[in-house]
Amino acid sequence: MLRRLSLSALIIAGAFTLARADVYRWVDDHGQPHYSDQWMPGSEVIKTSKAHPAGWDSTTRAADQKNLTASNNRIAAQADDKDNAQAVQQDLASRRAVLCKQSKDSYMRAITSRRVYKDGAEGQRNYLSDADADAYREQLRKQVQDYCGSVPQFDPNAPIPPPQAVEPKPIPEPKVNPADATSR
Repeated sequence: MLRRLSLSALIIAGAFTLARADVYRWVDDHGQPHYSDQWMPGSEVIKTSKAHPAGWDSTTRAADQKNLTASNNRIAAQADDKDNAQAVQQDLASRRAVLCKQSKDSYMRAITSRRVYKDGAEGQRNYLSDADADAYREQLRKQVQDYCGSVPQFDPNAPIPPPQAVEPKPIPEPKVNPADATSR
């Protein structure tokens, strides 16, 4: 009997000890909330049954909260800056790829053409002399080198591919029922 009483007293004392513990809540870097009986930097007390230690008041807590908020804002700004820099790099890479393709196409057209022309102000063709055409081709080659890093090889003995015919696209059917669209 005495043994049961001492065991019961031990269990009850342990339960009271656990019930008096402070519970702290904190959020990790991934936004996941965590609960613990031990204080962590940036945690806040959720449940307590103890008196707060001497010197603990709302001004200290407010100062700690301001420091934590400033730190969180600084980290968020750094993350935003990193994301913005990455987006700018992706935009530059995609723009550079488009300019590379356009430059290669212009260069290949200029090389495979016997005569090179530029469009005039009223839409007429102004054919370049051989020296001007060679200078224009060299300018396009340098442009391809700048945008792409390398210039495509050209074999003057290779046959010129025939022009590709452009097939007309069919006109899509209307989405409106003609009978409904007409008045009666």
